[in-house]
Amino acid sequence: MLTIIEDIKAIYRNDPAARNIEFFLYPGFVAITLHRMNHVLYNLGIPFVPRLLSEIVRFLTGVEIHPGAKIGKGFFVDHGAGLVIGETTEIGDNCVLFHNVTLGGTGKHKGKRHPTLGNNVLVGTGAILLGPITVGDNVKIGANSFVVMRDIPSNCTVAGTPAKITKRDNIPCFEELPKTVLSFQTRM
Repeated sequence: MLTIIEDIKAIYRNDPAARNIEFFLYPGFVAITLHRMNHVLYNLGIPFVPRLLSEIVRFLTGVEIHPGAKIGKGFFVDHGAGLVIGETTEIGDNCVLFHNVTLGGTGKHKGKRHPTLGNNVLVGTGAILLGPITVGDNVKIGANSFVVMRDIPSNCTVAGTPAKITKRDNIPCFEELPKTVLSFQTRM
């Protein structure tokens, strides 16, 4: 329950249009609240039901969150349409995702297949992050930054296609993302 209260606080912190209790109608709030219940069922090993419920939520809200995804408190989804969050995704506290964001897999990994986002991460509209990459704390990812398949260090802003670091520790720069060293097994 405390996590849902933090999600409500995130709405008022991130959405200047939020008024009174109309946040109950926000697709992102509906999706994350129901995801938190589905995640409990998923962790209890209950088959089928969490996936069925997540598909119903996707139909109703346009937000697809796999019940296995781990999402921290204070999560805010603005608009939500077209948002995809894969099964092994991990999202830290106080993160913001805009519509048409994909946190997906590449199809080449087993086990951990989806991104891990640190705390206080903002992902702009249309950004696509693929594979078991790690995004550090206090990162901003610009709109339509795709396809991000490399780790992003903490305290950075990245933008463009391909995504490049445009700010590090609030100092403008122009740097390539570091090469990601992945330890994974590829499918045969």
